Amino acid sequence: MAFKVYVDGQEGTTGLRLFEYLNARTDIELLRIDSDKRKDPTERARLLNAADVAFLCLPDDASREAAAMVDNPNTCLIDASTAFRTDPTWVYGLPELAPGQREAIRASKRIANIGCHASAFILLVRPLVDAGLLPPDYPLSAFSLTGYSGGGKQLIATYEADHDGRLQAPRPYAMGLAHKHLPEMQQHGRLAQPPVFSPVVGPFLKGLAVTVPLQCSHLKDGTSAEQLLDTYRERYAGEPFVRVHGVDDMANLDGGFFDVQGSNDTNRVELFVFGSAERLCLVSRLDNLGKGAAGSAVQNMNVHLGLDEHIGLTT
Repeated sequence: MAFKVYVDGQEGTTGLRLFEYLNARTDIELLRIDSDKRKDPTERARLLNAADVAFLCLPDDASREAAAMVDNPNTCLIDASTAFRTDPTWVYGLPELAPGQREAIRASKRIANIGCHASAFILLVRPLVDAGLLPPDYPLSAFSLTGYSGGGKQLIATYEADHDGRLQAPRPYAMGLAHKHLPEMQQHGRLAQPPVFSPVVGPFLKGLAVTVPLQCSHLKDGTSAEQLLDTYRERYAGEPFVRVHGVDDMANLDGGFFDVQGSNDTNRVELFVFGSAERLCLVSRLDNLGKGAAGSAVQNMNVHLGLDEHIGLTT
């Protein structure tokens, strides 16, 4: 039996990428809306309620409106906006978050898919907080370098039209330090306060790396890079899409440089610890359109439906 799946907002970057994932599957029946009815609320509501799983790839307010259209108790919504990521009535769609998260995703009909920067940050920080190695009130900062596809179709068009090279330098943004991912970073990272977060868009389509610097003197006494790595290895043991790399694995560097795009075209997140006995640098790398968006949404769907998580995804 094929599962009925509908993508509301299928013209956006995440929606289009979802279609690429789902079109290749034989266990999915994609429900499609006629192009002239894409904004017809009656037709959208019909398709939303006819689906076993409906993905909402919409702005926040539009996602809230779409969710309110669903009265079929059997329809599972997976929302890609920031509207519900800290809502206690929705489950946070990061299966690797903590023990029991998969069970919560499987049981819920309301799943808030993760933010790309946020998921990379949380997967680095949450295990250390839970293990007591990183104090929840540590004044964290984080830097993220991401491809321009994270800005959606308009930003993609802007970069692709950059014929004079004006956009070839990295460009920091969200300079008011109030990025929309901060609430989920704090809540699901179990932090007392949000980090000082500085995202930067680079002149490449996709790929993302979040870097979190740490002063060893502010950690639990005696904490070393190997202890952090052991914590990651224990937490993510058996996780199909998480890889933990040793501090001395210099194969992760290309002539001393880190490749932000090294996890592209996969649903893989890779965790690294670099640094010295005094200062450490935690790095999480993923494909912002894959594990950071549409790939994660497909993984959440697989978990919810009780399917093999690997189906349709690349490790």
